[in-house]
Amino acid sequence: MYYELRTYTLDPLKMADWLALYQSHALEVQSEHLGNLVGFFTSEFGDVNQVVHIWGYSSLDDRIARRTAMAADPRWAAFSRLNRELGAVVRLQSRLLRPTGFSPLQ
Repeated sequence: MYYELRTYTLDPLKMADWLALYQSHALEVQSEHLGNLVGFFTSEFGDVNQVVHIWGYSSLDDRIARRTAMAADPRWAAFSRLNRELGAVVRLQSRLLRPTGFSPLQ
């Protein structure tokens, strides 16, 4: 199993708008295509104004296939356009993680 940890640093004045946009336009399409949403969080301390979400994949090929299918979905294109127009995302980081043998998540 692989986990993708995606961290979005947002303009603090646009965070609420971005979360509303994501929930109304992206969550459903991502859930349909990516499938395994492990968690979705906002930061409270340290690096603030961040949204972190974690998606699970059975393999790297599984991730590629799922994200390719999502990219072809017109609903994702619509969200991407609205996301660019809002201009809330300052930075995006994406990390692929593999659990250790003793991790509760496998």
